[in-house]
Amino acid sequence: MDEPDRWRHMASAPKDGSRILVTVRPSEQGPAEVDLVYWSNGDQFGADGWRASDSSPGRVVEYAEPELKCWMPMPSVSRASTPTPWEGDDDQELDGSGI
Repeated sequence: MDEPDRWRHMASAPKDGSRILVTVRPSEQGPAEVDLVYWSNGDQFGADGWRASDSSPGRVVEYAEPELKCWMPMPSVSRASTPTPWEGDDDQELDGSGI
């Protein structure tokens, strides 16, 4: 993928089951954070949606669409650290000003 270290709108996230990084919006449970997720087409454990990669049968961690702010592909193996969560005020900033 081109520009792997760039945050992108969730609308463009792949829904093919591949694992991606997402920024989880801050909430009353805590500040924004980065998590590793994948799209699940649904099964006996839950409906279609984003699941945390550390989910397991009987302990599925699902994210509602509004909880996820943006995504990026998994960094290459040579990358030393995980990216920091997106902290912009406006989702429009993710892909430029739109001008």
